Amino acid sequence: MFSKRKISVICLAISIALFAEACKKKVPAPPPPPPPAPVVTPPPPPAPSAPVVAQFTVEPTTIQSGQSATLRWEITGQTSNVSINQGIGTVPSTGSRQVTPTSSTTYAITATGPGGTVNGSATVSVVSPPPPPPPPPPAPTVQPRTIESILNSDVQDAFFDYDKSDIRSEARDALTRDADALKAILSSFPNATIMVEGHCDERGSAEYNLGLGDRRAASAKDYLVSLGVPGDRLKTISYGKERPQCTESTEACWQKNRRAHFSPGQ
Repeated sequence: MFSKRKISVICLAISIALFAEACKKKVPAPPPPPPPAPVVTPPPPPAPSAPVVAQFTVEPTTIQSGQSATLRWEITGQTSNVSINQGIGTVPSTGSRQVTPTSSTTYAITATGPGGTVNGSATVSVVSPPPPPPPPPPAPTVQPRTIESILNSDVQDAFFDYDKSDIRSEARDALTRDADALKAILSSFPNATIMVEGHCDERGSAEYNLGLGDRRAASAKDYLVSLGVPGDRLKTISYGKERPQCTESTEACWQKNRRAHFSPGQ
């Protein structure tokens, strides 16, 4: 009987202990540790870019044979070598070069870098120079003027009225102009003399007209001497009606024949 009571007491004590333990506040469990950070692999570095031909020109683009042109270039970006063909070879990334091609030529530039190779080109055209202009024609040979040609171009006849030998107003005007021309001629030809010819129309006898022509030549000479023409270099002669410059039997034609005319002295 004692043993049963002892067992009962023990069981009750255990029950009380269990109940007391169950009544205690539960403590939450600690959080689990964070997962480890992922390993980030850095991206690979970008591939290097190829060089860029920013400029490659030739100026002027057309030249004549023997002339020069100028190449200009600029390469941007990383380069390890820049070269130009046609015997130019390696060049800096930026520069210029004068070239004198003998024929039309295309120049090529090549730039190499870690990112690759690029090319550019420029062409200069070479043309033949225009033919030289023809030589000027030879200057015409100027023949020296003779006294006769000057008299014919610069000295006028003096005309007379019918059967008269006095100097009328129109003849005075002509002889006044003739005086300056005759002085110039005698100055240019210091050894020359000038013949004053007397002429008549066809009317009247030959003997009469010779005398009338002589008076007309003398009147013209005297008037010229009064204007300063050297008298010793003026000679007179009469042709009467022997040398008409007009052969019609009209007053207009007769008037042309009544004159004092000038020719080189003999």
